Amino acid sequence: MKTLYTAEALASGEGRDGTARTNDGKLDVTLSSPVELGGSGQGTNPEQLFAAGYAACFHSALRLVGRKEQADLTDSAVAAKVHLGQLDGAGFGLAAELEIALPALDLATAEALVAKAHQVCPYSNATRGNISVDIKILEFAA
Repeated sequence: MKTLYTAEALASGEGRDGTARTNDGKLDVTLSSPVELGGSGQGTNPEQLFAAGYAACFHSALRLVGRKEQADLTDSAVAAKVHLGQLDGAGFGLAAELEIALPALDLATAEALVAKAHQVCPYSNATRGNISVDIKILEFAA
């Protein structure tokens, strides 16, 4: 892989109940475990950060392939859900869902663009074969 960009971040404190910041200071967050895991829920958590990153990255990939195909991406959007769960035996795992809105496109065109974006998106490439990623097109032109 030819590196095009490197992001750097540091997490400190008590892990899920600590802080995380990037080396350039553009992201500086207080972390806390969600209420569902016994935490205060007052800060953000790694799953929320992953969901935001995946949604933004996939939307960028979708817009890239859409421009190449000259597709109308008016009002397009990507929502991501990241699930944290207990694995059989020991440890924890993740699963993701992407919910995509392409209201200016018919379903067949939307499906084709989403499939291409899933091959381009770095998050999709990193998760492929490692975690379940369910992709749903929720909004499209009738």
